[in-house]
Amino acid sequence: MQESMKEMSPEATTTGKSYTAQVIRDGQQYLMQNYAQLPLVLVRGQGARVWDAEGRSYLDCVGGIAVNSVGHCHPRVVAAIREQAEQLIHCSNLYWSPQSVTLAKRLVQLSGLDRAFFCNSGTEANEAAIKLVRKYASLHGQEQPEIISFTTSFHGRTLGALTATAQPKFWQGFEPLPGGFVHLPFKDVDALRAAINPQTVAIFIEPVQGEGGVNEATAEFMQALARVREEHGVLLVCDEVQCGLGRTGKMFAFEHYGVQPDVMTLAKALGGGLPIGALLARQEVATVFQPGTHGSTFGGNPVACAAALAVLDVMEQEDLSANAGQIGNHLMLKLRELQAQFPFIKEVRGLGLLVGMELEYTGPTALAPGAGKQVVALCQENGLLINCTADSVIRFIPPLTITRDEADEAVGILKTALQQIAGKVQG
Repeated sequence: MQESMKEMSPEATTTGKSYTAQVIRDGQQYLMQNYAQLPLVLVRGQGARVWDAEGRSYLDCVGGIAVNSVGHCHPRVVAAIREQAEQLIHCSNLYWSPQSVTLAKRLVQLSGLDRAFFCNSGTEANEAAIKLVRKYASLHGQEQPEIISFTTSFHGRTLGALTATAQPKFWQGFEPLPGGFVHLPFKDVDALRAAINPQTVAIFIEPVQGEGGVNEATAEFMQALARVREEHGVLLVCDEVQCGLGRTGKMFAFEHYGVQPDVMTLAKALGGGLPIGALLARQEVATVFQPGTHGSTFGGNPVACAAALAVLDVMEQEDLSANAGQIGNHLMLKLRELQAQFPFIKEVRGLGLLVGMELEYTGPTALAPGAGKQVVALCQENGLLINCTADSVIRFIPPLTITRDEADEAVGILKTALQQIAGKVQG
């Protein structure tokens, strides 16, 4: 179904609607209902655009939730996947795989860290990081180690990563959660210093929080983390699952602050759409993982690693970090112009192409709670995919290949949706 909506015959359109309805009915019957899915069946993607089963095209500013950073189906990534799939699809970690070794070398050279461990997702990478720092603490005689994380963070949905996620709304029904975690206010230096004690082994931080509402750490706070590490010997763990790999205008978000982590986690953008996560660490920390301490059956899969190597090639050759910085600045400028027109836009914030527009739900110019979902739905009707996170933040995380014209197109569609919302408020 590659025709545009204008080119499709009525019969093809009817067939597409029938197919959409059938997929949704079957999904509702056979899949566990743990996702609030929109009534949209996507079947094709290219660059910053996707097409649904009825032939309609959409500008994609969700990007698989920051996954499709080099665009949908980039030819270099597709070729790498095809070539590797014809040679070897899976290799047990009982043996060496040249693809995983090459990818580890590339990531080490890019990050300034020393060793890599591969898994299948950001949650798995963060769970591995939790185990790594606890093992480090144990080998250094530290009993009952504590890990500090911050409010409005999101580190994943396995039990350890879920507990590090300092948002109680995600915990409901999953208690008792593992112990050993301390949650502090994000960007509060005084609270950080007061919480450090002999049991503190590590500090987990997203330099730019994604799911928590696009909240950027300040330079002062990141520098405070670095000083605490030096003074108390704790480990600094940067969760760059969403904000890493060019998203913020630099290859890694920590580079904006001049602070080198001891441990870093990556995923999302790394595989160009295939599932892969990575845990990186400096030598002293990495060596506490010995045979039998941790593993992953599919970690370092040759096809996923081949895709990741192609992604890194594209990022470097097309200078996508720079494009993210330039287009991200342009996008935020345009969104702030909307803020001047619509009083219910509370704030526009972000770094690179991780951008949030917060809606106001209190006060005289407020929208009704849940308006963010209405904005998302109205944008979808007009050919733009965005999402709403933290209940009130419209988030833009498009492919890093997005152009200035496409960013302007997105803002234009958003403006139309906001005008419709404003009309309802006035009415």
